[in-house]
Amino acid sequence: MTSNLTPSLFQRYMKGSLVLQIIIGVVCGIALAYALPSAAQSAGLLGGFFVKALKAIAPVLVFILVMASIANHKQNEQTFIRPVLVLYGAGTLIAAFVAVLFSYAFPTQLDLVTADLSRSAPQGIAEVLHTLFFNMVDNPVNALVKGNYIGILTWAVCFGIGLRHASEMTKELLQNLADSVTTVVGFVIRLAPFGVFGLVANTIATTGFSALLGYSHLLLVLIGSMLFIALVTNPLLVFLSTRQNPYPLVFQCLKESGVTAFFTRSSAANIPVNMDLCKRLELDEDTYSVSIPLGATINMAGAAITITVLTLAAVNTLGIPVDFATAILLSVIAAVSACGSSGVAGGSLLLIPLACSLFNIPNDVAMQVVAVGFIIGVLQDSAETALNSSTDVLFTAAACRAAQR
Repeated sequence: MTSNLTPSLFQRYMKGSLVLQIIIGVVCGIALAYALPSAAQSAGLLGGFFVKALKAIAPVLVFILVMASIANHKQNEQTFIRPVLVLYGAGTLIAAFVAVLFSYAFPTQLDLVTADLSRSAPQGIAEVLHTLFFNMVDNPVNALVKGNYIGILTWAVCFGIGLRHASEMTKELLQNLADSVTTVVGFVIRLAPFGVFGLVANTIATTGFSALLGYSHLLLVLIGSMLFIALVTNPLLVFLSTRQNPYPLVFQCLKESGVTAFFTRSSAANIPVNMDLCKRLELDEDTYSVSIPLGATINMAGAAITITVLTLAAVNTLGIPVDFATAILLSVIAAVSACGSSGVAGGSLLLIPLACSLFNIPNDVAMQVVAVGFIIGVLQDSAETALNSSTDVLFTAAACRAAQR
């Protein structure tokens, strides 16, 4: 009886709606956190296991998939990387500009805090770009171990080009290897409901949301800006590319990519999820195998919003007058900095002092703003990652569908 029942339950789970299962995981996680906080903290092991599994498989997936795609690419086949890159750049720059408008419309003041932040912020954009470019020539084994996706992409492209002249048997072996890794990724993704359950339970039981109430206005400006990008400007960019109603695609990307990214809070961990979604959307594999990991590195609309809003909050708190031209310059700096944020430990928050330097704000004050960012990170970083990661798939799909019209 049991032997017949178990496979049936397993098959029903594997074929069930992943989004519905994740929602059930969220509800159960919240219930456990309020009913049994100590058990909820222990449940965090499930969340940690899931995120670690995603982060472990993602570098291998990107390296093998990109290398196999380039090696098997035929001369007359077209990829759509250039329009994707244009959308990435335009989306990030528009996000920074929208953040300026929201900051002007809803000015924020901070109660600056003191905190010991051991990580040092970069001193200028040159340092950010220096780190980013040097990551390209990182040792390939070290890049795989540390999850340096710029380095992984660079070496995968190089090896892929080198293997284009290999025998058909070698190319077929590479493709079989890529298919095998994709299958493993599919199994890992099906762990999402359990992982999200653990992440939600542990987060609520450990931190709660009481610490966020004092920064509710700042959070509303941040998340409001991100929602405006997700639901207004991104759909507009997709419509301009495809000339079709963008919202079915927008909502699908938010539902199937944004939800998992919100809870894992890691663009790198969400790469396998995005790859799987692109495959189900039947997009060009040669395009998405490169654009998705690249997007996790340079498509940073959420990071641009965080940098801009927190910087202007600091400016407003200190009473520094800012003309509109300077605010636009801040948008450009925030967009360029955001694109390099993957090369900086601490991501977008530690690029805030760089933006603050535009207004001659002392570094010790700027680092207090960074500390505020860490306090609200439970929601800010989750929303930022959800926007960044879902937009990777959205813009990739838009470019592919526009080219195939």
